[in-house]
Amino acid sequence: MAVPLAFFGVFFAYPVTAIVLRGLKDGGRWRFGRVGEVLTDPAIGHVLWFTTWQAAASTALTLALALPGAYVFARFDFPGKRLLRAVVTVPFVLPTVVVGSAFLALLGRGGLLDEMWGVRLDTTVWAILLAHVFFNYAVVVRTVGGLWAQLDPRQEEAARVLGAGRFAAWRRVTLPALAPAVAAASLMVFLFTFTSFGAVQILGGPRYATLEVEIYQQTAQLLDLPTAAVLTLLQFVAVAVLLGVHARTVRRRESALRLVDAAHTARRPRGPAQWALLGGVLTVIALLVLVPLVVLVLRSFDGPDGYGLAFYRALASAGGSGGTFTVAPLEALGNSLAYALAATGIALVVGGLAAAALTRRAGRLVRGFDALLMLPLGTSAVTVGFGFLITLDEPPLDLRTSWILVPLAQALVGVPFVVRTVLPVLRAVDARLREAAAVLGASPLRAWREVDLPLVGRALAVAAGFAFAVSLGEFGATVFIARPDSPTLPVAVSRLLGRAGELNYGQAMALSTILMLVCATALLVLERIRTDRSGEF
Repeated sequence: MAVPLAFFGVFFAYPVTAIVLRGLKDGGRWRFGRVGEVLTDPAIGHVLWFTTWQAAASTALTLALALPGAYVFARFDFPGKRLLRAVVTVPFVLPTVVVGSAFLALLGRGGLLDEMWGVRLDTTVWAILLAHVFFNYAVVVRTVGGLWAQLDPRQEEAARVLGAGRFAAWRRVTLPALAPAVAAASLMVFLFTFTSFGAVQILGGPRYATLEVEIYQQTAQLLDLPTAAVLTLLQFVAVAVLLGVHARTVRRRESALRLVDAAHTARRPRGPAQWALLGGVLTVIALLVLVPLVVLVLRSFDGPDGYGLAFYRALASAGGSGGTFTVAPLEALGNSLAYALAATGIALVVGGLAAAALTRRAGRLVRGFDALLMLPLGTSAVTVGFGFLITLDEPPLDLRTSWILVPLAQALVGVPFVVRTVLPVLRAVDARLREAAAVLGASPLRAWREVDLPLVGRALAVAAGFAFAVSLGEFGATVFIARPDSPTLPVAVSRLLGRAGELNYGQAMALSTILMLVCATALLVLERIRTDRSGEF
């Protein structure tokens, strides 16, 4: 536990604490009165209300559209199922700025709806809600569907034999078993939408702001650190409560269910109703997931002289961005790949050690350690990024001009995915294998190398892929610490979208398409090497 604790202490707790303390102190004196001023400000109250309301609405809409999909992926066997499972997961690993770009191309000015019917939904709450459903659809499908596929269907069939109707059997047998997974998925979706940043910033316009967007505006634009500090603490408390509820829900699920092999529960659809359900789910996936991505690609080719590669060619020239960058925007691709590879290596080391510690120890201390590992997913990335700038500026941690600063920030969001992917596999390793190796004279290191490592090799590869994808798309912290001459792809897309002109917009679509293809390729590779289909996302 020492290495993960040191990593999170130096690169997460220290920057976040430092920026909060700087905001709440004035000349060595505490300004706790600022907390009341911020929380009673009507403008901040509106932000809090909108943050909570849109997160609840996004969660409800995601559940309504994704639960039928979870059932289809769990119980039906049809051609292309494995590929489609990977496709619906692509939005989850996409950077939020790419999600915003895709829906801007679909719903914004000159978008598909605008050209066909004269309808624009950008700068409306509907654009934000749809983007959140697009992003979180896979969370419900994988979390609920993964568990649903492992529930023994004979239990529901037994209820039918005893006289229960189809709906009554589902409500009394299957739903109670699924309830913890549905609750866990709901909490995850609520958490991701509660801390939403990129999609709201791009699609919401000046009218809508979540806590994360408000923290960014108070920090980067208004330089009001006291207000940003109070909002950071508020978000931190809310996220800590959500993570606590989520951990309790997951523990209930693990202890209460008896699961079967998912490979034996799926079958071909039978009857018109099941085929209609499959067709409806495929239609939702096509409209919700595929259409925004296809429109994004088409907009990247729709140049001033018709369809072509004009926007892609402009990416190779620094002058083609209208002064937005000091280097060619396409260089952001190389920067992003290099940063993401370094971040993946850091995340594997830190997350792998953390997973090993969680496997071999128990108790409240370790459960608290597990919750600590998840906090970066819900803590303001803006606060972390700005905290890096004001804390890591003195020896021996003077890193503000070092390239490693960006991978460190990206690794913070990669570690939780490594832990959640590797931990279930490590827990499944029979402890007697290690004991037998020890009896035969193997040291703990050799036992780990020759017993655990071969068994968790695939899980480590999957964890590396997820860490790479999420590192590639990290935006909230990177937007502060990426140097102007070394932008990452998400930062480049955001800067291009923030400048007027068809050329900048087209280049943003082109860069978003490139980033989408890189993430999708990584995910498809993961699906080919992944063997487990457990309820863990």
